[in-house]
Amino acid sequence: MLPTPDIAHVRRTYGDAVYDPAEDTFALMDALEQDAQVLQNTSLCVEIGSGSGCVSTFAAQLVGPHAAYVCTDINAAATLCTRETAERNHVALDVVRASTLDGLRLTGLVDLLLFNPPYVVTSDEEEAAAQAHADLAGAWAGGTYGTALLQRMIDDGIFERTLRSGGRLYVVTIKQNDPEGLVRQLSAHGLDADVHRAAPPRKS
Repeated sequence: MLPTPDIAHVRRTYGDAVYDPAEDTFALMDALEQDAQVLQNTSLCVEIGSGSGCVSTFAAQLVGPHAAYVCTDINAAATLCTRETAERNHVALDVVRASTLDGLRLTGLVDLLLFNPPYVVTSDEEEAAAQAHADLAGAWAGGTYGTALLQRMIDDGIFERTLRSGGRLYVVTIKQNDPEGLVRQLSAHGLDADVHRAAPPRKS
């Protein structure tokens, strides 16, 4: 098992400004590690909402330096934290402050797309305010079904436009998000989608 990146600075330096890696983070990392062999051909990896930078750093360690890694986050503190995580773990990540993939010209270029979206069920008003304020709440407040941001991206066709032919998308969801329903929607957009049940995740 590839070790979890050094993230000791996240809570100490960034406190409540950045999402502290938790079970969802580690579950995503475990899913990537299980698919390590098929990910070795990755040339461009992009993470939407990198937060601490733990997942992209792990992906860079898993895939290797031959690939390019781009991270976006709407939270200014998260972009700083992602850069620091990369530096502490000796990997190269390009970090952009942006909402999802806004302003990036990535059509048909991404081999590996990572997204641990805000998935906690909240009011739609709380979700909208969290995205507008671009702070920690934006990492978890997900709207009525916990999928407001993810739903907008599916409806806008962002995933199928961004992925290269044969590219892979990893999205974290919980039961309340109706993963099977999301799979049907992604399939309707031309993606070969399925649900991967997470094993008990690693610890930090």
